[in-house]
Amino acid sequence: MTRRVVITADDLGREPGTNDVIAALLAEGHVTATTLICVSPDAERAAGQVWKLGVVPRLHVTLTSEGGLPRWRPLDGAASLVDPDGTLSDDPFALGARGEARDVVREADAQLRWMRERGPAPVAADSHAGTLYGLHGRSWLAEALEWCARHGLAFRLPRDPEPYFGGPLPPPLAAAHEQAVALADALGVSLPRTIATNRRTARDLGTYEQLRDDYLRRLAALPEGTSELFLHPSREDAVTGPDGVVRTWETRLLRDPVWHRALESEGVELAGGWWA
Repeated sequence: MTRRVVITADDLGREPGTNDVIAALLAEGHVTATTLICVSPDAERAAGQVWKLGVVPRLHVTLTSEGGLPRWRPLDGAASLVDPDGTLSDDPFALGARGEARDVVREADAQLRWMRERGPAPVAADSHAGTLYGLHGRSWLAEALEWCARHGLAFRLPRDPEPYFGGPLPPPLAAAHEQAVALADALGVSLPRTIATNRRTARDLGTYEQLRDDYLRRLAALPEGTSELFLHPSREDAVTGPDGVVRTWETRLLRDPVWHRALESEGVELAGGWWA
């Protein structure tokens, strides 16, 4: 067995600046996959940009808005997912406190239908802001896996969660994760070996070099099999605040010769998906 990695640029469709950066990185061969936020008003243009490159984005099931942007609206409009004004909250804990499983599934169906009606059908899905995983309240992981099985989709759930969480899971969460992996296997839903991303702020990191060093360590630690590194690249004028700094650094990383030399020296093969 060899080490393979899917390098994903998350959040295609977020806003035009991010869309342009992701499309450029795909064209340059610096990322191998992307995920689409289809509740955004920029989603259709963004999808068209990458479809022209021969890339089919995964469905980034989106149940929350983003701070600093106009609020998004769900495609289905289910009451338990929205604030009184009909928009998706930018607080995942608010969603976790009130969201109903039937509404989550209906919205996922609507987003998948949106993609299938407009272009090549996605073959995998994942969760924007981790809302399906129970990180911010109730979990809809079992429902998400059953939904993936019905539609023949792979799903971003790591078999080994430690690289993402930075260590062993607390016992209750570890038990829930073990049950979810077993359910995915029983349903035939393909999962990556592990996943990793940056979860630290610019203040925590301090410098671009620290971010790069963290990703180099993650790359070196990838296990046998197909894993996923997912990043959120953008440009300086597209995302405000500390989050924008990190997104800009991630764009820089993906074009950094040091990063590319590490990919070569580690002997990690690039892949478009973990389900192939």
